[in-house]
Amino acid sequence: MRVALHTGVRSDRIAAYEAAHREVPGELTDAIHAAGYARLLAEVEKLPVNVAWQARVAELLDVVHDYSGEGADAGLSVVRELPS
Repeated sequence: MRVALHTGVRSDRIAAYEAAHREVPGELTDAIHAAGYARLLAEVEKLPVNVAWQARVAELLDVVHDYSGEGADAGLSVVRELPS
């Protein structure tokens, strides 16, 4: 499954962003894998674990993820892959 999340990391928070992504909650990655691409955003957007994760990561970003269809369809290069 490939998903594009368009965010902009604050230049002074890159190291913290990288560290945070080494600690993505297993419950969140399991939910992302279980949802499948077609339902991914709708399934995880309101999950408490995702809401908490997005709040944590938002502190590190200039641009937060756009959950709209337009944001989901953005063509971006692969930067990170979730563990299988």
